[in-house]
Amino acid sequence: GQKDEDEEYHSLETFTFYLSEPLSKERVEAFSDGVYAIVATLLILDICEDNVPDPREVEEKFHGSLLKALSEYGPNYLAYFGSFVTIGLLWFVHHSLFLYITKATRLMGLLNILSLAFIGGLPLAYQLTSEFAEKSHNEIEAIQVSCVITFFASIFQFAIWTTALLHERETLHPFARYGGKEHAFMFAKLALYPCVSLGAFFLTCLLSEFSTAIFHLMQIVIPFAFLALRIFVRIALTVIKSVMSLSRRKVVLLEEEEACLSAGETLS
Repeated sequence: GQKDEDEEYHSLETFTFYLSEPLSKERVEAFSDGVYAIVATLLILDICEDNVPDPREVEEKFHGSLLKALSEYGPNYLAYFGSFVTIGLLWFVHHSLFLYITKATRLMGLLNILSLAFIGGLPLAYQLTSEFAEKSHNEIEAIQVSCVITFFASIFQFAIWTTALLHERETLHPFARYGGKEHAFMFAKLALYPCVSLGAFFLTCLLSEFSTAIFHLMQIVIPFAFLALRIFVRIALTVIKSVMSLSRRKVVLLEEEEACLSAGETLS
């Protein structure tokens, strides 16, 4: 009887939940790719459903010109492309993140699910930013909701990397660890969307008249920022290294001067 109780205890012990326990990295990536693909598909279905001009309207209102009819839906198409680019870049950041993660944990899986929950809200953000009248109070609030969704979708990705840094020897490739050649670049890449979306949110609160322009400018600037990010990081690291080297030279010169002075005092 005692042996059966011990076996039951050990069998129950295997079902305990520890956030640091390993999780299948391949399963996390496969599930994430599926969510990103479904969200992108939902965006395409949304724009195809409500933003295609009717043939009769094209003939009667626009005198048979399809391009003029499509220009009426220009803001909706702009919101669609901005949302699609946002999904694509967040997927790119997610791919880069798990490229350097060598072992996933349950905490990383939980943070990844929270990030995907807000990724799934991007079609809602598209609908909100394209439905309401321009320069209205509802449009400003819709843009702020879109900034909040983008912020949380990206900040949880940053949290995954931060969690991996806590046990970097087990969970991260040496390139992405502290002092690794890709550490600064990964930090900048993962921090870009949270910083920009949070900044856009506060700018829309302060400059409500230009909220639409600020939001679309954010969606346009970020892809170019990703292209130029590595250059900016390398320039920043070069400047930091040069400043540190100059400070070290000054310290060395001061130590040499002190050594010379102390040697002169001993001789005297």
